[in-house]
Amino acid sequence: SCVRSNSNRAAISHLHRQLYGRLYPVLLVNTDGSTVRLRYSEPKRILMMPLDSSTLPEAERKARLRRQFPSKPKAKEEETFEGIDLDTYKKFWKK
Repeated sequence: SCVRSNSNRAAISHLHRQLYGRLYPVLLVNTDGSTVRLRYSEPKRILMMPLDSSTLPEAERKARLRRQFPSKPKAKEEETFEGIDLDTYKKFWKK
C-alpha cells in the first residue's frame, strides 16, 4: 500500500484527522489597525487583539480602566416609617 505524502493527498481522499473541527472565517484586528482574515473555532465576526496599556498615556489608561471596571452601585438608604402620619391611612384599615 503506497501512501502519497504530497499536496494532492487531501484532494484525492478525505482529510486524515482524529477531530473534524468546524472553523469559521473571522477578521482579526491588530492594535495598529491592520486586519487579517483567519479561520477560528468560534463563529465571531471580529477579533480584536488586546491593547498594551503600558504604552498608553496615564489619563487614557485610567479612563480605559474606569470603563472596564465600573464602580459598584452605592447602597440606597432604607425608608423609615417614622415620619408618616398613620391617621391619614386609618380609612384603609379593616375593622
